[in-house]
Amino acid sequence: MSDFLSLPDLAVRTLGGSVIAASDESFEEKENLINPWAPAFHPETFGPKGQEYDGWETARRRPDADGELGHDWAIVRLGLPGVVHGVVIDTAWFKGNFPPHASVEACAVEGHPSPAELAAAEWVEIVPRSPLEGDRAHHFEVAVRRRFTHVRLNMFPDGGIARLRVHGDVVPDPRLLTGLTVDLAALENGARVTACSNMFYSSPDNMLAPGAARNQAEGWETARRRDAGHDWAVVRLAAPGVIRLAEFDTVNLKFNAPAAVSLWGIDERTADPEDKEAWVELMPRTRVQPDGRHRFRLEGLPEVTHVRVDIHPDGGLARLRLLGDLTPAGEEALFARWAELTA
Repeated sequence: MSDFLSLPDLAVRTLGGSVIAASDESFEEKENLINPWAPAFHPETFGPKGQEYDGWETARRRPDADGELGHDWAIVRLGLPGVVHGVVIDTAWFKGNFPPHASVEACAVEGHPSPAELAAAEWVEIVPRSPLEGDRAHHFEVAVRRRFTHVRLNMFPDGGIARLRVHGDVVPDPRLLTGLTVDLAALENGARVTACSNMFYSSPDNMLAPGAARNQAEGWETARRRDAGHDWAVVRLAAPGVIRLAEFDTVNLKFNAPAAVSLWGIDERTADPEDKEAWVELMPRTRVQPDGRHRFRLEGLPEVTHVRVDIHPDGGLARLRLLGDLTPAGEEALFARWAELTA
């Protein structure tokens, strides 16, 4: 399995992605490309346009008067702009109508460009024209290390693609964060879970996602422990900062919420996260209830780069919010990364 699959999908609809334009969607809508669920198929579900598919499907192309066949394309606005490490082009269930080849391009455009403005943008090829097979997920590593805001999926010449996944590291615009109280643990601000004790049911990155969790699958949930220990997850903050308020959300976790939570922090620039004695307690072990939001004001905390959230003894969290202030060093780090990846 490709290493990049552990990184967030920057294009998925639940993180704000949108398919803003396509050359054609005669059979199935372009929006299906970024649905969060796995592609489904129900045989003999025929509508006015034929068999229904959970994906994007275009009409059969025919040569024009000049004998040119052309190709179909779809433009996706990344919900979370960032550096793309890998792309998945999934032709699930498209067995006789998949495109024989596809490629992916990317661009970085500020603001909220229209499809016409994007057509005139400078596009960079991140996945060269590559052969595809039917009913298969194709994994492509991406070597270009630049921040992108949009991708364009090209299929040659036509057919159906079920899903497009764009995995990478989030790179927020620091101009939108500086001078404000921000969620230092938000995925959209560049935070990530770097380690955890258990993710049997769902990924701990889920608890850093924007919005509210609609069900248990959209949070982090561990297996049941049968020992005297407890589960935990380490979060690399968006940038060095000082936490002022912590929120632990157990919504939808009615019979599998933890009994208590605690919070620890460390400054990786001056201490080794592998040294258990170097972690500083930010919030002591505190009781929480099922299916609810818990907010705690925290005073006099040190500047940290990482936190460890402990759940006692097991269970899960729907969301973790850590509101606070970027320090001068934190702002400098954000702007340095921004400059490096947008040059």
